Amino acid sequence: MSSVEPPSSVPHHIGIIMDGNGRWAEERGLPRLEGHRAGTENIRRVLQACGEAGIKVVTIYAFSTENWYRPTEEVRGLMGILERVLESEVENFHREGVKLRHVGELEGLSDGMRRAVLDAIELTKNNHRLTLNVAFNYGGRAEIVRGARRMLEDGVRPEDISEELFSHYLYTEGLPDPDMIIRTGGEMRLSNFLIWQSAYAEYYSTATYWPDFDKEELTKALRAYAQRERRFGRLKV
Repeated sequence: MSSVEPPSSVPHHIGIIMDGNGRWAEERGLPRLEGHRAGTENIRRVLQACGEAGIKVVTIYAFSTENWYRPTEEVRGLMGILERVLESEVENFHREGVKLRHVGELEGLSDGMRRAVLDAIELTKNNHRLTLNVAFNYGGRAEIVRGARRMLEDGVRPEDISEELFSHYLYTEGLPDPDMIIRTGGEMRLSNFLIWQSAYAEYYSTATYWPDFDKEELTKALRAYAQRERRFGRLKV
């Protein structure tokens, strides 16, 4: 088996916390924004590797609700980078059969960013090769609160509430829960990412910064996943 050959068993849905962009840049004597630029450019390469491995759904953590508290200049620069990348890459994603979905709130985004997101969703809505969920302006706790409010607005009776019903009020409605969460940059926390959906996901952390996370690093993560025994709280039969 080659060093980049995926294992025989792969997850259907993976979530990726793309961490380490700023540290990657600082270690190279570059502005933090250069790290974010390198990180956004890496999305295309990793997504291609995911498709080759047979993964059908990928959710990336692009911008959290807490990221608004970073320095204004960094937030403004990151928004500009993401908007330009979205506009330049959406045609490539469409040709490759990628369906784009937005996970999070559009409120607070610029008109240009909102338009780019909605246009990308519309263009790729009928693609089926791979689904890419972009968690942008997203927070897991806010998502749960939003879901609870929507249930109240719909007049759902307390006795009718179930986990299955509640899942239909989340941003990921209609999608399977993630099988694995990958975090780059060496941290060991979820940082408010898919905290409802990842209840039984396998967690994988690597010290590799996101701009350096390539096909070989993805394969390492998939091999680790293939070795795990998923029991979902039950005993092995």
